Amino acid sequence: MITQKMKYALKALIVLADERADTDTALQIEEIARRSGAPKRFLEHIMLSLRNAGVVTSIRGRRGGYRLARDPRQIPLEGLLRQIDGPIAPLPCLSRTAYQRCEDCTDEASCRLRRTFAGVFWSYLLLLESLTLADLVGDGAPLPLDSIPEVQASD
Repeated sequence: MITQKMKYALKALIVLADERADTDTALQIEEIARRSGAPKRFLEHIMLSLRNAGVVTSIRGRRGGYRLARDPRQIPLEGLLRQIDGPIAPLPCLSRTAYQRCEDCTDEASCRLRRTFAGVFWSYLLLLESLTLADLVGDGAPLPLDSIPEVQASD
């Protein structure tokens, strides 16, 4: 599950992508917060992280603000998830960026948990690596959401 921080980051990036499509002017943090529904104080930390990752640029001054550093089609969602939320693997022994042997594992080669979750994770990762910010703003190919069954909330 993605974190609330990630949701705010994606909503802010959608706002900047929409602005890029319209006028490509920099938006001040207050405006990004208003349009995205993210709290300004929380968004400031997120935008700093995105700037440090080269996803957005910041412009100083009275007419300054933030804008996308690249075309939305060149901003992969997988990289954003890792930048904001950290490792995305379900088990530490499957992580590409933060591999750690599981403390209770005696043999990775025969671990049933690792084998099962590896297949699920690699399928998820292949799909995720094919998506970009453009897919969120509608510039990419639409996903077939009508073929995904609705999930019922459970206690």
